[in-house]
Amino acid sequence: MRFTRFGFGLCFALISVSMLVLASTVAGEDWTRFRGPNGSGIAGDSDPTPTEFGPDKNLAWKVALPGAGVSSPIVVGDKVFVTCYSGYGFDRRNPGDQKDLKRHLVCINRADGKTIWEKTLDPVLPEDEFGGAGVPEHGYASHTPVSDGKLVYVFFGKTGMLAFDLDGNEIWRHSVGTDSDPRRWGSSSSPILHENVVIVSAGPESRSLIALDKATGKELWKTPADSLGNVWGSPALVKNSAGKTEIVIGAPYEIWSLNPENGQLNWYCAAMETDQFNSSVVVSEDMIYALEGRGAIAVRAGGKDDATKDHVVWTGNFSGRFGSPIVHEGRIYFVSQGIANCVSATDGSEVYKERLPSPAGNAASQQPQAGGGRQGRGGGGGGFGGMDYSSPVMADGKIYFVTRSGDIHVYRAGDKFEHLATNRVTSEREDFSATPAISHGAIFIRSNKFLYCVSEK
Repeated sequence: MRFTRFGFGLCFALISVSMLVLASTVAGEDWTRFRGPNGSGIAGDSDPTPTEFGPDKNLAWKVALPGAGVSSPIVVGDKVFVTCYSGYGFDRRNPGDQKDLKRHLVCINRADGKTIWEKTLDPVLPEDEFGGAGVPEHGYASHTPVSDGKLVYVFFGKTGMLAFDLDGNEIWRHSVGTDSDPRRWGSSSSPILHENVVIVSAGPESRSLIALDKATGKELWKTPADSLGNVWGSPALVKNSAGKTEIVIGAPYEIWSLNPENGQLNWYCAAMETDQFNSSVVVSEDMIYALEGRGAIAVRAGGKDDATKDHVVWTGNFSGRFGSPIVHEGRIYFVSQGIANCVSATDGSEVYKERLPSPAGNAASQQPQAGGGRQGRGGGGGGFGGMDYSSPVMADGKIYFVTRSGDIHVYRAGDKFEHLATNRVTSEREDFSATPAISHGAIFIRSNKFLYCVSEK
């Protein structure tokens, strides 16, 4: 069984299913985790969102952040939460002293952009060095928080999982390991919630998927797997045809499904021939879709053991790298190397492939590639004009995609490519590597320096 080749040890602590009784109080219109509802990238409301915006049009507010980061904002009621880091790791040539590194959790009023409170945390050291091909591309605040409407759960890698109430009081913290991934690229997987459990993929930190009681931080189960050390995507939840919920995640060469009650493996299937998994799987009904640098796959939930033969619906040779796709009304949308792609969710056949237009005459969006890393430009992710890290999001029938240099493309969802606008919220050089959040018609866009809110209201 190929799964064993990656050292997947099914050692876990059994928990009582009777503990899984608390229901979430989050409104459907909130954007409470990475890429919103179940990681779909699709807004949970039908409020209209602006097509055109900029510094002088439909920009509701902007607020300076206390540091950089590529984590996405989340929206919980009238509050927006975002994580940052400061003090170390902004210049390859002179990264500074790790003892000066700080992590930040910021709570912002969604109505006017004013900071309600900010928590500054000391990290667990030593951290991965600011060097090489990985860490300088994203820094030390790469995990998006998640919330159940009562608490905000924050993952800071080696510093651990922390829970805060909405007033900024720390409720608990729990270490999930202090190891590093084999490449020392840092970590970026974002936590998710299922009933009363926080699920975190602590691949670099402990080569494990871990479930914590969301009220106390107590470890409920821990499932180790060696190849999680090369996973930077986030898990999702899928309900199979029998009505059972599964945790699904992409891993090197495979897609995995686990039981959220105890961490046991439900099934696995062979997937793309890649020894790393950077993007996150997406779910539509009982189907799981994954896109990586060496191909794509669609697999139906509800398998058993090796589900490759019976549950893989199709595979494709189109590919992405860091961004996760959108699945909507039978189509899969994704952006790869500046090209907007749409394929059929039914069989993976191409619907369209169109290059996103390059704005002319805008110095900030026409910066030359810096060859990896910040090269001393100060910000939350690598060279301006380089590889895009953001994933597309969707609202009001429109897809929004933010390039690393800050061009925000808007195009219509459908079987024909209809580009509507290219917007910028600033003319300054900033790094936009975070995926936006959308709630009640407002789009929250994060750079390495500011959080922006655009809205027609």
